[in-house]
Amino acid sequence: MTAEPRPVDRCFWTPGVWMLTALMAAAALTLILRFAFGLGMVTNLDNAHPWGIWIGIDVAAGVALAAGGFTTAFLGHILGRHYYEPVTRPALLTAALGYTMVAFAVFVDLGRSWAIWKFLVFQNHRSVLFEVGICVMTYLLVLWIELLPAVAARLGRRVRLLGWIDRGVRKTMGAFIILGVVLSCCHQSSLGSLMVIAPTKLHPLWYTPWLPLHFLLSAIAVGFPMVVVETGLATRSLHLDSEMPVLVPLSRLAAAALGVALVVRLGDFVARESHLFIDGSGASISLLVELVLGGVLPLIMLLIPAVRRSRGGLFVAAALVVLGVLINRINVFVVALSPPFAEHAYVPAAGELIITAGSVAALMFLYRAAVTYLPILSARKLEEVH
Repeated sequence: MTAEPRPVDRCFWTPGVWMLTALMAAAALTLILRFAFGLGMVTNLDNAHPWGIWIGIDVAAGVALAAGGFTTAFLGHILGRHYYEPVTRPALLTAALGYTMVAFAVFVDLGRSWAIWKFLVFQNHRSVLFEVGICVMTYLLVLWIELLPAVAARLGRRVRLLGWIDRGVRKTMGAFIILGVVLSCCHQSSLGSLMVIAPTKLHPLWYTPWLPLHFLLSAIAVGFPMVVVETGLATRSLHLDSEMPVLVPLSRLAAAALGVALVVRLGDFVARESHLFIDGSGASISLLVELVLGGVLPLIMLLIPAVRRSRGGLFVAAALVVLGVLINRINVFVVALSPPFAEHAYVPAAGELIITAGSVAALMFLYRAAVTYLPILSARKLEEVH
């Protein structure tokens, strides 16, 4: 392992990349139908169900799973733990791509997508959604500014203007990092506030005035595990040296953050006597899967030193945390949402699933392209190690 990021010298067009391309092509064709004939052509959305998995997965879960960017930036730059620098830039790249896909998903989900700019002009300063929109938009800009040094390192000599901008940005990078952390905390919690204002539409298993705090704590808890998962997938698929010397101490922080999030969540759950609503229904089973499989089990695993030191064990534990937060956002935004005048339950259409899969494929495709041509990853190739 080396602390100096560099492009990964690997063949780009692998079978896996071609598979991602096929998924993106299918999503592109579905998007043509969506914009040509409207949402009703490719979705099961209606007046009673104005949002579905595009909001639950592509937006709410996407924002949470991109939390590795601000958590590692806070750890490496603000707290000065430069030992974690090798995983900071990849985490920022994942966050930047994730938030870009979030913005794209909102654009696709809006019935009148061409009017997406109007919230910037006709501002409602008392709206939770306005705060989320402003924070996400600003943080997305900050993320790409934080990645500018990586782009300038590759193209700065060819594009003089880029090199000049990069030198100016480096002098104020600390301010951008602090701004990014603040913005992240604001919109992570505000997504929870968005559901607090809908008490009659949310299942009592999930509704609580403390949703903003739960959303923020769960985002912090999933930040480091997401870095573990991303690093594990990148090093394995690109045949790079393991980053375990960095990930093992990071896993201890992940266990602490997950423990705090679980204690606060379960304490609120007991205080509200929500256990009375666990009745064997689909909603209660989904909640138990979220808490046990995505919370309690990975916490136990992360508290075992042997698991933290095992590459496979640590990856599984981190993946369970990621899965738990993903299920939580789906539960809150899709499963728990019960519009009072709905005549039938919402089931995502094939078009919604295809576009979601294509969005994830696009994120992975762009990540692969970025680490291939830009100095993002620090791990050495395996043949250089042996």
